[in-house]
Amino acid sequence: MKILAIDSSAAAASAALAEDGKLLGEFFLNVGLTHSCTLQPMVESLLRYAGVPIRDVDLFAVTNGPGSFTGVRIGVSAVKGMAQPLGKPCVGVSTLEAMAFNVRDTDSLICCTMDARRSQVYTALFEQRAGRIVRLTPDDAVSLAELGERLRQAGRQTVLVGDGAELCFDAFRDSVPGVRTAPQTIRHQRAASVAAAVWENIDVLPLRSAEELSASYLRLSQAERERKEKMEAEYK
Repeated sequence: MKILAIDSSAAAASAALAEDGKLLGEFFLNVGLTHSCTLQPMVESLLRYAGVPIRDVDLFAVTNGPGSFTGVRIGVSAVKGMAQPLGKPCVGVSTLEAMAFNVRDTDSLICCTMDARRSQVYTALFEQRAGRIVRLTPDDAVSLAELGERLRQAGRQTVLVGDGAELCFDAFRDSVPGVRTAPQTIRHQRAASVAAAVWENIDVLPLRSAEELSASYLRLSQAERERKEKMEAEYK
């Protein structure tokens, strides 16, 4: 099975192609360019260099949240646009779960984090058991203080993964023993891990049509929050 995976949920963007669990290639950029300008050229170049026509892709995968509202929408829309004309299935993968595959060989608690602004992070906890990634907590949006308390209660060596790793490390290193960040080279969200997550869970993941694929944001967008706050203020 050939899987084309993309991630544009945060500042970095990437595209990866895998076949039966083997990574054939990956393009990764973390230079602050607009995802709507970079994703499609990355996909086209990846398929061309791999010698795989897009019609030969069996499954399209994308991180469908949490993350940047704009970034997630771009990624989901890109996959829908590629899969729909071909009638191929799609799958949405939790951004946080995919990141856990960056460090799947560790014996430490895996804390996946993304900066959600307003002193909050998107987060979920995972661990490796018998060579497989096992989810311990659901995806959540919590304050830095609350996540720090969760890690203190866990009382384990912990590796922080994701674009929120450095933020969390700075907040916790004096109060949570055993916390460290993943190496810079494998810290950020990347499409290769999306493909790995799909392949490992292919028997249980719900495959969708392009029309059914949707985003999972966890919380309201900034515009929606501001509108809600304004309406609440008007009715006080």
